[in-house]
Amino acid sequence: MAVKREAVEAFLDKGPAMLVRVESAKGSTPREAGAWMLVSEKRTLGTIGGGQLEYMAIDAARALLERGAIRQLLDVPLGPEIGQCCGGRTRMTVVRAEGATLERLLALYPGTRFVWLMGADNLANFHRWQDWEEIMCTVPVGVLARPGDRISARMSPAARLFRRYRLPASAAHLLARAEPPAWCFLNVPMMDQSSSAIRAAGEWQGG
Repeated sequence: MAVKREAVEAFLDKGPAMLVRVESAKGSTPREAGAWMLVSEKRTLGTIGGGQLEYMAIDAARALLERGAIRQLLDVPLGPEIGQCCGGRTRMTVVRAEGATLERLLALYPGTRFVWLMGADNLANFHRWQDWEEIMCTVPVGVLARPGDRISARMSPAARLFRRYRLPASAAHLLARAEPPAWCFLNVPMMDQSSSAIRAAGEWQGG
């Protein structure tokens, strides 16, 4: 299944999402292992084959989003009890689209040099994210200053643990070519605009 990079980026830019991934498929199933889809509160991207199996996965993913949970394993026999009589069995993981999504993006676009960008408020709590250390060790990370969060971010557990890998702001232009772990903190002009409000307005899409 080919999904354009721009489509994935636009999907993840619009809010929290879960990654549904087929881990194993036995017998007759809609998709083989490796099939995946992204699920947000109201949208989906990709497919694991459609039918009741996909509906179940979407419902499970949205339930996890609502609870704030990060992972669930689904083991689904495909038979009359779910209204999809393929006769096989599918095991899927449903995970928060953080480290897992990054892993998938790297597999989809080999040779692409990704940089993880986030605000200082996220760095302050980064140690609470799923797979945060793996993210730091997988791609370079750019941190943008946010009002009221510059000190807490630079004193955060993530910043302290990876302090030896921090690049000076003057070397920010080298970040995309740096071998991870590598990260940079950038002081930028402070604005009180909400990024969520900007995305909701849709004006960023241009014409």
